[in-house]
Amino acid sequence: MKKPSIWNTSRLSDGRPSGAQDTRRPFEQDYDRLLFSTPVRRLADKTQVFPLERNDSIRTRLTHSHEVSNLARSLGNRLIRSDQNLFPTTPESIEDIPTILATVGLAHDLGNPPFGHQGEAAIGRWFKKNSNIFLEPGSERISSFEPVVESLQDDFLKFEGNAQTIRLLTRLQNTSGPAGLNLTSATLAALMKYTVRADSRDRSHAASKKHGFHASEEEVVKWIREQTGLKAGQRHPLTWIMEACDDIAYSVLDIEDAIKKGLVSAEDLRAFITHKFSTDEDGGGLMNQLEDDFRRADKSKSSLSRIKEVKASYIRTRLIERLLTGAARAFALAKDEIFSHERTAPLLDDGSFESRLCEALKSFAREHAYQSPEVLKIELQGALVIERLMDAMWNAITNRNSFEDRKSRRESPQAAFVYSKISESYRWQFENNADGHGLPTRYCEAQLLTDMISGMTDGFAVQLDSELTGTICG
Repeated sequence: MKKPSIWNTSRLSDGRPSGAQDTRRPFEQDYDRLLFSTPVRRLADKTQVFPLERNDSIRTRLTHSHEVSNLARSLGNRLIRSDQNLFPTTPESIEDIPTILATVGLAHDLGNPPFGHQGEAAIGRWFKKNSNIFLEPGSERISSFEPVVESLQDDFLKFEGNAQTIRLLTRLQNTSGPAGLNLTSATLAALMKYTVRADSRDRSHAASKKHGFHASEEEVVKWIREQTGLKAGQRHPLTWIMEACDDIAYSVLDIEDAIKKGLVSAEDLRAFITHKFSTDEDGGGLMNQLEDDFRRADKSKSSLSRIKEVKASYIRTRLIERLLTGAARAFALAKDEIFSHERTAPLLDDGSFESRLCEALKSFAREHAYQSPEVLKIELQGALVIERLMDAMWNAITNRNSFEDRKSRRESPQAAFVYSKISESYRWQFENNADGHGLPTRYCEAQLLTDMISGMTDGFAVQLDSELTGTICG
């Protein structure tokens, strides 16, 4: 066993041996395995902000993830080039750091269900509405029922896409045997934005305000900690960088999509920034830059639509650059507390102008993008789709001849048909892990349900809902 290190390249399984001609480094292999995986491709039809959007220029979860990946790699390079001593311990090659950051940036949203964060909320609402399933078997014929204790219920009542990401990459993707994509322990550690179980959340700490893994992956997380030397509640140092880049991406680029959809204009955003920071000395340079950029655009001989597009491009570029500069400075200043695991607040939450700017942009996005009537209407439709699908699939999962035999025949044609629509990979996990990693069968049934729902794309969920509604009611 290798000595514990935050750069450890150990894998859960021996997996497939690399060919003699494969000269890629372990972290490069991680990135490549992830890039070509099915869950990454599914992100192309998952919501970032605007569900079921037909305008191809509006971001999906895939474009968002590629942008976070790019920003994280870029910020890693910036830090290394400014001062390699910012990383008191390094992997075998300092060049591995941007590669790890690109990988975790690409992977960070893989566990999110369809219809954006409202999909997470819809899953939690369904379990709250049906919370009796955790304590009651639902059939007098079930004699071996074990209730799901409260500490385990939160995996579902407070369903978390970040925790589902770890499960997806280490259990559900069976390309390398039982270890999922079989990524290195360092990559998995850097991916864990949250590092505690559902019953250990602490909103005062960035690494534990949500849960980062389900009870079913506790052994995997124990292995990650053994390999990396990290303890419960401790983040990998690179996770702070990935988190900052995610914040930058959605605080700036979600607004750009709102501009493209005509919900606001680049002029509106510039006016908001100018008003918000008119007395802030640190913001003067940014506002002067934007004023010069917009004046230059207005003097061009381009069409009005072209001028609007150029202004949006200017504001995106200036804001991202300023926020990346702030994140880089924050990391350098907080280096010691990050590597000693004493840091508790995100990089862009340090009282600086950039942190105030980031928070202001999030506020602007909430008002003009996330809370727009168009988004809220489709999110409502998506929530109703998820609720109907969960009703149908729960019946299909639990309506079988033998509670003890998970492979037993479904008791009705309807249940058999719906059960056949659940991913074969997910069903295999449910049917062939009878011990459920020591978890109650009812927990495993609920997890099969969330595996399937969270793995769906927006389009597939709508199509399946229509198909099942027509089949069941037709």
